[in-house]
Amino acid sequence: MTAGRSTTDRGTSGRGASGREGDGRRTLHLAARFPGADSTTVRAGSRTGSPIEFSSFERLARTAERGLFDFLLLADEPRPYEQQGPVPDPDLVGRPESITVLNALAAVTDRLGLAATANAAFCEPFELARRLATLDRLSEGRAAWHVVTSCDAVTGQNFRRGGYLDRADRHTRAAEFVATARELWDSWTPAAPGAPYGVPRPFAHTGRHFAIEGEFTVPRSPQGHPVVIQAGDSEEGRESAASAADVVLGRHTTPEAGRAFYADVKARLARYGRRPGDLKIMPGVTYVLGDTDAEAQERAAGIRRQQVSPRDALLALERVWGRDLSAYDPDGPLPDADPDPAAVTGRGGTADGGPLAVAARWRALSEAKGLSIRDTVVETTARQSFIGTPLTVAEALDTLVRQEAADGFLLVPPPVPGGLDDFVDRVVPLLQERGVFRTEYAGTTLRSHLGLPDPVWKG
Repeated sequence: MTAGRSTTDRGTSGRGASGREGDGRRTLHLAARFPGADSTTVRAGSRTGSPIEFSSFERLARTAERGLFDFLLLADEPRPYEQQGPVPDPDLVGRPESITVLNALAAVTDRLGLAATANAAFCEPFELARRLATLDRLSEGRAAWHVVTSCDAVTGQNFRRGGYLDRADRHTRAAEFVATARELWDSWTPAAPGAPYGVPRPFAHTGRHFAIEGEFTVPRSPQGHPVVIQAGDSEEGRESAASAADVVLGRHTTPEAGRAFYADVKARLARYGRRPGDLKIMPGVTYVLGDTDAEAQERAAGIRRQQVSPRDALLALERVWGRDLSAYDPDGPLPDADPDPAAVTGRGGTADGGPLAVAARWRALSEAKGLSIRDTVVETTARQSFIGTPLTVAEALDTLVRQEAADGFLLVPPPVPGGLDDFVDRVVPLLQERGVFRTEYAGTTLRSHLGLPDPVWKG
């Protein structure tokens, strides 16, 4: 059995929310992420293609749909990242706005879910809810919203409100934003005889962050309204995901950590009247394939060295230290000076215990293994999650789902030619042969792919 395009008529998922086939085996979900400007970035001018030209997005979307993936997620940030003045090379090519790109991809795909990253810290509910609802209508029920917030003061300068929100305010604003968007999507009645698009009704919302009223302009889509995706590593993120998300992303450092995260988040659902199948847990993972496990390991090491240039290594270190480290030798030891926590307001040092804790772990690793700055960054950042032959990787993915460490995976293709093509051609057929991945799309909406219930209309 091989991957291929579905020719089925419109319908609903054949699996239901349990994610199990008839023999009781747990089926898994797959999605792909188009890399943003980070350690997995597809760099302009390389053999991998441009990260800004439509042809690159179209190729990845067509490959994901050929592989029967649930959705394609576009990473996005509303401003090129700045650090100590210069802009890192991957950012210089620019960032197309994700919803615009996905509207174009809706015209060249038939079944693939289309997930847009959009920032709840700077957008307004009516404007963003309308754009997402438009994508959902144009794609006939395939849209999703990856909800993110920002702690970056530089990004805030692009917007009228400026600045950035404290951590607690970011979470409360995002939660109210999602709730408000759903109120807008629910302000249209469902389709009915004599009203094929439903009927708009006035809306009004008054809360801590938003006070709006009016009339929404976009009817409900075949899936009700867009799927909501969010991260959930923190305590606030886990609780928010349990209360409101349809898909939660995470990071698996070990199978044990994955199982603990899975059990914790799923256990929180009951207090919100939700079932375990109402939320899919899909950690973001990378992979490197080879004809042998040894070849895959060698390729993985080479990819990581390409991803972390000497300049990239210093920039990664500066994001933790909050200092200008341009005078340091990337092939030399880590700085003796401690990080400046007050200067670390953005990426790279605010999680995992804070910059001082991260620096302590990096120093311990560097001293234990005799690693340079560049070697330390290679060792500690964005390591490949699955490395081996297609069979090795297929078995590892299946095992984690069977052990309830995940419901599926968000794949970040390595920046080499045909990264996702290799996975679709060599790993997906093995998953299908094991009976743990679909051989055709059973429905046409993203909710049907994910086995999620349709949202209850709150009229």
